[in-house]
Amino acid sequence: MTPSDKSSTSPVLPEQTNLESLLESYQASMTIQDMRMAGFVNETHHLRHLIEIQRNTLSWRITAPLRVIRHLSKGELPTGSKITYVLGRIKDVYQEEGGKAVWSRIQARLPKKPTVSLKKNKASSSDSVANKAEILEKKETIEDKYLKPVSAECLSDFSPSYLIIAELSLRQCAKYRVWQKQEQLESLGWHVRVIDWREIFVAMTALQTCTNVIFYRVPAFESVEKLLDEAKRLNLPTWWEVDDLIFSEEHYKNNANLDSLSASERAAVLSGVKLFRNCLLACDKAIASTRVLAQEMRNAGIKDVSIIENAIDEQTLSISQQILQEHSAPDHGPEEVRIVYGSGTKTHDADFRVAADGIVAAMLEDERLTLHIIGDLTLPEVCDKVKNRIKKLEGRDYGLYMRLLAQADITISPLEKTIFNDCKSNIKFLEAAVLSVPVICSPADAFIQVVRDGENAVIATTPQDWKNAVLSLAADDVKRKAIGQTARQDVLERYSPQSITQHQVLPAFGRPYKKEESGLSVVSANIYFAPRSFGGATFVAEEMVNYLSKKSDISVSIFTSRPDMEWRANAAIRYRAYDCNVIGVKVPPDGDRVGGVDNPLATEVFRQWLQTVQPDIVHLHATQGLGLGLTRACQEAGIPYVITLHDAWWLCDRQFMVTGEGNFCFQNKIDLRICQMCEPSARHLHERATMMRVAMNNAALLLVPSQSHKNLFIVNGVPEEKLVVNRNGFVWPEKPRVRRKPGQPLRFGYVGGAETVKGYPLIRKVFEKLKTDRWELILVDNKLNLGIRSVFPESWKVDGVIKTVPAYTQSTMDDFYNSIDVLLFPSQCKESYGLTVREALARDIWVVVTEPGGQVEDIIEDENGTIIPIGSNPAQLQKAVEDLLAKEAELLTYENPYKDRLATFDMQGQELESILRTIVRERPQAH
Repeated sequence: MTPSDKSSTSPVLPEQTNLESLLESYQASMTIQDMRMAGFVNETHHLRHLIEIQRNTLSWRITAPLRVIRHLSKGELPTGSKITYVLGRIKDVYQEEGGKAVWSRIQARLPKKPTVSLKKNKASSSDSVANKAEILEKKETIEDKYLKPVSAECLSDFSPSYLIIAELSLRQCAKYRVWQKQEQLESLGWHVRVIDWREIFVAMTALQTCTNVIFYRVPAFESVEKLLDEAKRLNLPTWWEVDDLIFSEEHYKNNANLDSLSASERAAVLSGVKLFRNCLLACDKAIASTRVLAQEMRNAGIKDVSIIENAIDEQTLSISQQILQEHSAPDHGPEEVRIVYGSGTKTHDADFRVAADGIVAAMLEDERLTLHIIGDLTLPEVCDKVKNRIKKLEGRDYGLYMRLLAQADITISPLEKTIFNDCKSNIKFLEAAVLSVPVICSPADAFIQVVRDGENAVIATTPQDWKNAVLSLAADDVKRKAIGQTARQDVLERYSPQSITQHQVLPAFGRPYKKEESGLSVVSANIYFAPRSFGGATFVAEEMVNYLSKKSDISVSIFTSRPDMEWRANAAIRYRAYDCNVIGVKVPPDGDRVGGVDNPLATEVFRQWLQTVQPDIVHLHATQGLGLGLTRACQEAGIPYVITLHDAWWLCDRQFMVTGEGNFCFQNKIDLRICQMCEPSARHLHERATMMRVAMNNAALLLVPSQSHKNLFIVNGVPEEKLVVNRNGFVWPEKPRVRRKPGQPLRFGYVGGAETVKGYPLIRKVFEKLKTDRWELILVDNKLNLGIRSVFPESWKVDGVIKTVPAYTQSTMDDFYNSIDVLLFPSQCKESYGLTVREALARDIWVVVTEPGGQVEDIIEDENGTIIPIGSNPAQLQKAVEDLLAKEAELLTYENPYKDRLATFDMQGQELESILRTIVRERPQAH
């Protein structure tokens, strides 16, 4: 069905409650798809890592020639590129730019240091090579800028939270130490997130948005050490938590339960002890489940240890209450007295042997006694005497286990007398007690802290003790019930969620601090941000952040992309810039347009960022790559957002309304049928347009940098009242203008890089036709700051001098403009603004600029610039350049008489501040 086939009538909407449930389902579905995608990405990264290891092996290097021959036999290069395509591309470059250009491009792709010495003509690339070397040197340090330690003071800007990085595969451990902890902390008001420690990159991202982190039962493998290092870089308080003595090799070896393991299993267990200990010692504090375990942690070297016992949680209370209501008595008759033992794993073999002789002796004396074992257990030979009354059951999930336990008349918890077992908690007592089942237990430390022998449980040490205890309880139904009921009362009082939270969790973690209200909290999002500044939109975004953040009652945080960084895969990174908190995410490559429009990974991190900084409003700048999910996240969180429409990305899949050949498409009102012919392989254009429309419609306001750009969006259906012109500012010169000396060649400058849409081919054609050498051309290679060389002027056939420089920064801007007299701005599209045009006008630089578009709105023909039409014919640009060369003497003293009409960053910032404050102030308050 095409869009025109769809009915124009509005659909019948379900009731509001159904809409809410539908939205909830949609959000859940989207979240699990995000997780699924993240898993695929992480798996791909892991496979690439394995491939890289393989390629570094000797055998891989030896067989390299064979692989090259195989590729060539298939008509392709080792890179996978078709030879015919590469030869055709070489031919095109040769015909257009000559042999030097071919050689330059080949050299740019060779894996060696940038020490190539090219023949120096007037059109020299020596500046390019030097700049490239400088950029490559800087590339080594750009990662350092992202990885600088972040002050702990930054955490006060965040909503208080805990991240629990945990071992989740041990279900009982996770229940009592992880999910209980989450319940307890959330009941105190903390925001809590739980992640399995094996999801390294998910955990790495989560570290960026938490204020505290707990590592539960995590070993210090190399990947975990990366997490620990990152926690230290972010100055996060760290805890290591465990409920077993798994970090002491000395005591672990004395645990007889190890004897039940195979040699390989035993070796694996003991090899992990050191890793657990290293992780413990790498953290600031520790959490133990028992007092003996806490002391062993202190003995290991951790001074600050909190004791938080295993407790009863809401799940256990609910299950036990339901079971007790359903079954007032066991389902077997008085002719059977059932003993139930929950083993779990065969590591409990040694523990069971402590009670085995006594239990068997009791069973021989009282034929009513039966023994039901839940889980894996190797029975000692003595049990053969009563094997017909022993039933072994497979392990069950928690609910079924509790139902089996509820059928017991007696349950047991035998433990071998070791330090290892003294560190264990009394879970078996808790689980039996909530079901009013009496327990016979060994005198391990955690039990004797709560057990009153003969009142709420029975303690047994020797085989005779175990025999007597079993027979005594088996013979007296009233006593069994009394002990079980007393135990239930004691446990509900001491180990209830409220009691443990109040008496143990609260003293250890406290309540979350209340985030200080700064007046106005703003999140600014842009595809690039310092230290990786690239493009005019980034410069504007940074300046607006700089303006707003200097206000005493405004706090600003930033959401942006990050460069490729070793090891981090798709994990986010938090750092500081402009004295603000910044989080950077990995975005899809430029060729992935669908991923750039809708980026689930970036959206999920953005949700976390919103939860962390809790802004009053979000300001979206250029978000291509970050995706439209940012707008949905704002809507879901009820946070208003404004969009600055820096370019035509919101209307055009190619962003600048250009064809595949780099020419302006000259559409005004967008016709998707024309767009589809421009991009035949793009099947997402209708859906893209719908998503864009929804995103803009739900924005509180849309800001545009020029009237021309505003008109473009009005024509395309955006209500005029939703659009506000907020002209981009510029930086006034900090240094006095350095004039060209008489006799020096006229100096032209161009900052658009090698892009066709910016007019680069036109400039080349014009300057190659000039019949004079009385000129100098400064070309800015705007990709050098990203470590990529894209401009190759050494192949130009010219008489003047060409120099190549990297993109200027705010500190080097005046130096660049002092090196030119004329700015060439032959853009082949209707620019939304044209920041460099205003920078030049503010510095008395003559501008040659195309029309129509926002780039020409501050130009007065023949008074501060020359206006030429957009088009691929170089004649108009050539005439403008030749006219300026003819009157180059007049430009020695030229001053722009219209500088007072220019918008500054202060003016733009004042307007933006007023807009943001008004939106937040007039925002309907939620009830």
